Amino acid sequence: MDQNSKSRSKSGCGHYDSNYGNFHTKLYEEIRREAFGEDIGQNSWHTAEEQNKFIDWLGLAAGKTLLDVACGAGGPALRIAAITNCSVVGIDFHEQAVSAARTLIAERRLEHLAKFQHADASTTLPFPDNSFDALLCIDAINHLANRARVIADWARLLKPGGRLLFTDATIVTGPLTNAEIATRSSAGFYLFVPQKYDEQVIAQSGLCLRMAENVTQNTAHVAERRLSARASRREALTQIEGQQAYEAQQDFLSVAARVAREGRLSRFVFVADKSS
Repeated sequence: MDQNSKSRSKSGCGHYDSNYGNFHTKLYEEIRREAFGEDIGQNSWHTAEEQNKFIDWLGLAAGKTLLDVACGAGGPALRIAAITNCSVVGIDFHEQAVSAARTLIAERRLEHLAKFQHADASTTLPFPDNSFDALLCIDAINHLANRARVIADWARLLKPGGRLLFTDATIVTGPLTNAEIATRSSAGFYLFVPQKYDEQVIAQSGLCLRMAENVTQNTAHVAERRLSARASRREALTQIEGQQAYEAQQDFLSVAARVAREGRLSRFVFVADKSS
């Protein structure tokens, strides 16, 4: 990641640290339940129903190994481990997220299946070649500047026959104003890409694309519900986050909902595999 990208990423840390620092409080759990329908500890546009599909598409089962890139506070990864009995390694750039994830491992007694560590996903990851049967990255690839290098490294980590699944929530599919782009990217570094860009990078990495599906409706629905859930708890949230940070997150969610609902900024899921 270049110096400007690092600077912009650091500027967005407050947004994530506020969420992760209070992640397991009753207040934030209530908001997630209202936003997602089922709270699996997610912090993106990802629902439990969607994850069930992803588990099937990745072919996860006992004896398989999964790397969850940008795992956040660990809830989704631990749900996968509990459902499938596969082994999961989660990495995240935010140390508060990793700390929250490690606490959750102990609470759910899943130490035998999961571990979490701090790592910068924009750089070469600290694992040997051919380490994992599957690799998952939910709504975080847009925070990584050099996509070609990142996906090439993911391909390196996959075993022959291994499968990659990632979602990209910032694919430009219509006109966007400069104000919308600024607000939508206010939580740190974001890479906005045109349609077919991800398919091209996947092909360049040597992986074989198996699926590209539009899942933008999750962004619109989750953003709208999260916006409403937070608005109904405005007083409590401003005491924790501060007025400015609270308003900034509300603006972010409002814009995210609008541009997704109108099909101008889209979210796609991509599934690819590594030849045997």
